[in-house]
Amino acid sequence: MRSVFTNTSVFANSSTFVATTIGAAVLAIGLSGCTPTDAPPAASPSGLPTAASSTPTSAPKENSAAVVDYSRLLIEPTDIDSEYDTFVTRSTVPNRRGGKGVSALFVNEADTRAIGVTITVLPDPAAAKAALDASLAAINSTVTGGEPAPSPVGTDGTLISGTSPDGAKHITTLLFTEGPAVARMEFQSAPGDPTPPDVVTDIGVKQDIALRAGLPSVIG
Repeated sequence: MRSVFTNTSVFANSSTFVATTIGAAVLAIGLSGCTPTDAPPAASPSGLPTAASSTPTSAPKENSAAVVDYSRLLIEPTDIDSEYDTFVTRSTVPNRRGGKGVSALFVNEADTRAIGVTITVLPDPAAAKAALDASLAAINSTVTGGEPAPSPVGTDGTLISGTSPDGAKHITTLLFTEGPAVARMEFQSAPGDPTPPDVVTDIGVKQDIALRAGLPSVIG
């Protein structure tokens, strides 16, 4: 993948950069209907995630034989790497409150760019589309100054590019569905240095491929 990622520091007075909470937007339909669910691991612009948020969450001990490994639905850091940047997985966290899915945070080695990914598996494609629509309705809580635009990624792919509400970073959010799953990808970088649309699309397509390949093993 050809990337035009640069190594401009996101926070000039900080040694690290990690994605902030990907937000209050809805990414799943709960047991009681349309219910807000968890976002990718949160962090503060002033430093790394806490130990609790950066350490992968272990599976529940009870009924461990029935626990599904939804991390197989995620892209790998090598899917993001380019000749300009190398990424690592900062954290992987199962969806909480009984949700089916996974959240992950990828950062480049310079801690100047981050990609947060949330995958939620719902009962059917209609439920996934409803979750995507609900997430879009709440998008202004995490991305401002941008208008939703169509994306070729997945089904109902939608791209929003703008800034965080506090203006501290540029944020490009990609949402799409794949069968009963809804994906949200948030690309964060320094203000004025957005992730190029072709790079977002390229990584999004790879995430969609990972979803298509992994879904049969988690919903079969």
